Amino acid sequence: MLERLVLNNFSTGTSPLILGDDIHFSLKTCQRTLLLSLDDDPICPMQDYEQHMKLTGKDAYLYLLETICGLKSKLVGENEIVGQFKTAFKEFLEKEYKDKELIRILEKLFKDAKEIRTKYLLGLSQKTYASIARKNICNKNKAENVLILGSGSLAEDLINQFKKKANVYISARNEQRLEELCTQHELNVVEWSDFEAISDHAFIANTIGTDNIIFDRDFFKEWSEQHDKKLFIDLGSPTCIEPSKCSESNVMMLEDIFKEGAVHESHKLKQIEKARDAMNVIIDRRNLNLSKRIKQATLANFNESRIKETQLEQ
Repeated sequence: MLERLVLNNFSTGTSPLILGDDIHFSLKTCQRTLLLSLDDDPICPMQDYEQHMKLTGKDAYLYLLETICGLKSKLVGENEIVGQFKTAFKEFLEKEYKDKELIRILEKLFKDAKEIRTKYLLGLSQKTYASIARKNICNKNKAENVLILGSGSLAEDLINQFKKKANVYISARNEQRLEELCTQHELNVVEWSDFEAISDHAFIANTIGTDNIIFDRDFFKEWSEQHDKKLFIDLGSPTCIEPSKCSESNVMMLEDIFKEGAVHESHKLKQIEKARDAMNVIIDRRNLNLSKRIKQATLANFNESRIKETQLEQ
């Protein structure tokens, strides 16, 4: 069963050209874009992509399992990727065309990832993007108010981290999702197009990634002049802030987050190795179980057909 998997992994910001019906599973994160399908490769063979990797079969499943467990992340063991996978899976289920076998494999992937995390990675104590952002804004700077930009899964992780420590404000383009978050978490809203109101906040955590510059030097000039104590944390990828501002002391980028949350301790690395070894055992077991299930279903269909043929002959 797993031998049918075809996984394409692209670098951040790549928009692959897809052929045929849109029946594949896709996931975009700040570090990669994943495209998963069964049997057929939906990527145009005439297109040349930088930093493109293609995996098939059990190698593809192992890569997915390592990714959802946070072992492919720069913040090793981080949890945000689980929410990103679940959001992408929900979107996949809403597609008009979707492969039921691929759905089953993804469901098993979630189950296997939970087993690995529970048995081997709970003690890793790896800080996540959201918790590092909270540490720098609330713990170090004692901020009483924080503005979160964006409304995706990472934005919600930030909300959960900040709401017990500070008054949380939010600004986003997706009005429906914004309303959902405000209702659930009782947030204060800042109009997305009102950059003057956004600059009124000394502590800002951005989750929006785009190739366009949203926060330019004029915004940062106004923002800097208003506040003595301030911090702008940019978790978006690609970054949407003025490049010249990325190295300033009151701006924290993803790379800064990665450095602060890096794993160095040898005992943590040993835990990760144990998790990787366990993944190989799980994959062999998963492949065997899925193959048996297919054989049983095929046999059941064959027997049913023979019964119907016998009844017609009589």
